[in-house]
Amino acid sequence: MEFTGRLCDDAAVKTTKKDKKVVTFSVAINDYYKPKDGEAQTFVTYINCSYWLTPTIAERLKKGAIVSVYGRLYLNQYKTQDGEQHANIACHANTVKVVAKGGRAEETAPAGTEGGTNDDLPF
Repeated sequence: MEFTGRLCDDAAVKTTKKDKKVVTFSVAINDYYKPKDGEAQTFVTYINCSYWLTPTIAERLKKGAIVSVYGRLYLNQYKTQDGEQHANIACHANTVKVVAKGGRAEETAPAGTEGGTNDDLPF
């Protein structure tokens, strides 16, 4: 299955008990629909992903980035200690492609305005 969405947070590299590294991240997929006689409805689907091939990709997976993920989706079901049933969608990712970068942009002055104003420009 392939899906495209926005990263909810920076990716994290975790180490298993058997000393294997896994990159974990969550992807939010925004969608909407409009019934014939109603207002547009928006909803978000969250998918928890794990990528086992190389941990170096985590450096590029920053919050807000748009990524395209190809992998195997599955339903992760579990019970809390209180006995409540919960489930979430998860993905074992085989391919992760950064479509648009995320993260915090550094504040820089536009070119040609360092230490001055635009008042002295000839146009």
